[in-house]
Amino acid sequence: MANRLGRQNTPAKSLVISGASSGLGLALARHYLERGATVAAFARRGELLQALSTEFPGKVFCYTLDVRDAAAIRNAAADFMSHAGVPDIVIANAGVSIGTLTRYAEDNDVFRHVMDINVMGMVQTFQPFVEAMREAKCGSLVGIASVAGFRGLPGAGAYSASKAAAISYLESLRVDLHGSGVRVVTICPGYIRTPMTDINPYPMPFMLEADEAARRIARVIDCGSSFAVVPWQMGLVGRALKLLPNWLYDRLFANAPHKPRGSL
Repeated sequence: MANRLGRQNTPAKSLVISGASSGLGLALARHYLERGATVAAFARRGELLQALSTEFPGKVFCYTLDVRDAAAIRNAAADFMSHAGVPDIVIANAGVSIGTLTRYAEDNDVFRHVMDINVMGMVQTFQPFVEAMREAKCGSLVGIASVAGFRGLPGAGAYSASKAAAISYLESLRVDLHGSGVRVVTICPGYIRTPMTDINPYPMPFMLEADEAARRIARVIDCGSSFAVVPWQMGLVGRALKLLPNWLYDRLFANAPHKPRGSL
């Protein structure tokens, strides 16, 4: 296992994390920084990245960018690798969750916004690093998907669709890179206490604090798994929902509370 996985079984020395300014991304960045890693932090809110850099002087490369901007990511990737080499881990974490309803024309732009960040943002975060990792024959590409991608949730068409697409994309990428030495890891979190979930008007079972979720995700990455639900209890819930026949799923969820619709 050690020979096949290369650097995966040793502590990560350098990472790239998108959406690193708050929530799970910030918790992941702090977790790895506390373990001594150097982190390239991608996020739109540069002032929050600078606060992280101040907390861990000399260990954080801050890149204020939007994951929808492929050119900005390529430039950041080239700069980081010129200083720190090929990263051990790239975590595509940036994401948004906005309530949507197809019957409203104004939600078309919201759908596009969510898909661009949650799907294309993941692709564009990975792309500049894939060939360098293939040449090094090691490294991990980690995509943060969601249990919301297992079935379509009412009022969350854009979010559920984006996370289902992310899960399928990551599987395709994993197969593409099979035998290259580069791992692809799909992480499907359940509920994590972040600003994104604070507005949800419904019960959120097995809620994790962001720091605890980061620790568990890091363990998954360390152990060599290709797919994991965090926490594991939500994996049981997700599998149960996938087994429900459509008529029963529809009846159970048709009147469920929705995430509030949002606007851009």
